[in-house]
Amino acid sequence: MIHGVMIVNKEKDFTSHDVVAKLRGICKQKKIGHTGTLDPNATGVLPVCLGNATKLCDLLTDHDKAYEAVLLLGVKTDTQDMTGTVLEEKEVTCSEDEIRKAIASFVGDSMQVPPMYSALKVNGQKLYELARKGIEVERKARSIHIDAIDILAIDGPRITIRVSCSKGTYIRTLCEDIGEALGCGGCMEELKRIRVGVFTIDKAKTLDEIEALRDAGRLSEIVMKVDDIYADAPALTVVPEAVGKLENGNIVFFDEVRSVPAGDEGFVRSKQERMTETKTTGSDAFSPGQLYRMYHANGAFYGLYTCEEDRLKPYKMFLPEKI
Repeated sequence: MIHGVMIVNKEKDFTSHDVVAKLRGICKQKKIGHTGTLDPNATGVLPVCLGNATKLCDLLTDHDKAYEAVLLLGVKTDTQDMTGTVLEEKEVTCSEDEIRKAIASFVGDSMQVPPMYSALKVNGQKLYELARKGIEVERKARSIHIDAIDILAIDGPRITIRVSCSKGTYIRTLCEDIGEALGCGGCMEELKRIRVGVFTIDKAKTLDEIEALRDAGRLSEIVMKVDDIYADAPALTVVPEAVGKLENGNIVFFDEVRSVPAGDEGFVRSKQERMTETKTTGSDAFSPGQLYRMYHANGAFYGLYTCEEDRLKPYKMFLPEKI
């Protein structure tokens, strides 16, 4: 079984569930899950978790994201994109300077009302299911943060933008809101997700490319291991006397771990080498709330731990199949 994360370059007209179903056939395994829906009409980065990495699915949805989108001014639709019914059309008379100022005003913290055509649930029902029945319900505005909006091109009523934003930001809604701010209305014409956390479009592969790599016996080349994804988290290894605690997913204390030298993760070390590793004892050596990668004394990665008072507590365990 494959364990890790693949970065899929989702193509148009595929749902996120379609991608997972297709990958199950390609990889010949059932344990696969995606990290948050991407509209069928959208393309780009969709991280997919395989094997024990499926435990990451809920964590990866929290990562910040980046998109490239085409905003079409002068058109308002019921879905906030070009897949819906046109509700209103207006002439676009605003200047380039006005467009730039309006777009810049959306950078920073703001409140955004989620669209009806979204996968959010109200009383157990997805909003888009209600919307398709012609039912509109009240949605609470949510806090979002937009780090930056870069204007890549202005071609008549079409504005190509790159948006770096927090989780939960709807680019369709942003496009409509920009159009409203300019007084002419607007909707999203195209959308490509170019980044989810550390997962970037330049590393993404289409389903056809993934299938070709499978046929060539090279799938492992595009699978990111869990501990590589969290490479910024300090690495620790338990002392031989505490391996039982780690194997059972229990807490470990500060004096039961040692720092792993940079680049030495995953390598089996001799008893003498382990004795000379940096001791990581004492509360001053740890940061409350910090995530740590925890390794077995034999070098196998076991999970993510977090610092809590005088101990390290399991956060997510990724027990290997064999030790």
